[in-house]
Amino acid sequence: MAGPNLEVFKFGLYILFPIGYMWYFGTNLEERFSVPDFWPKDNQTHKIPFEKDEIQSELARMKARRLAMRENRLAGEGQTEEAKKAHEDFEKAMADLQRLRQSQAAEAAEAQKQSNSGWFNGVWPKKE
Repeated sequence: MAGPNLEVFKFGLYILFPIGYMWYFGTNLEERFSVPDFWPKDNQTHKIPFEKDEIQSELARMKARRLAMRENRLAGEGQTEEAKKAHEDFEKAMADLQRLRQSQAAEAAEAQKQSNSGWFNGVWPKKE
C-alpha cells in the first residue's frame, strides 16, 4: 500500500484537474467567440405595436403591401383577369366542398344517433 500521501495527491488531482480545465478553456469566452455586429441595433429591428390604432394601421399597411405585391406578380404573369376568375372559381369550389363535408358530417351524426351503436352491437338481438 502506498500510504495517505498518495491518496491526498490523487484526491487533489481529481478535484483540481476539472477545475483547471474549466478555468483554462472557460475564461475570456466573450473575446474568443464573439462575432462583431451579430445582434441588430435598436433602430434596425421591428417595433411591435401595442396600441389598437397602431395595430390596425400596421395591419392595413401589411395588407396593402401584400396586395401590391400580388398585383405586381399577376401583372408580370399577364394573368390578372384570368387569375381573378380562377381564384373566384377556386373559392366557390372550396365553399361547395365545405358545405358537402358539413352535410356528410351531419348525415353521419344522424346515422350514428339512429344506430345505437355500442360495444356489443350485432352480438345480441335488439329489444323491440
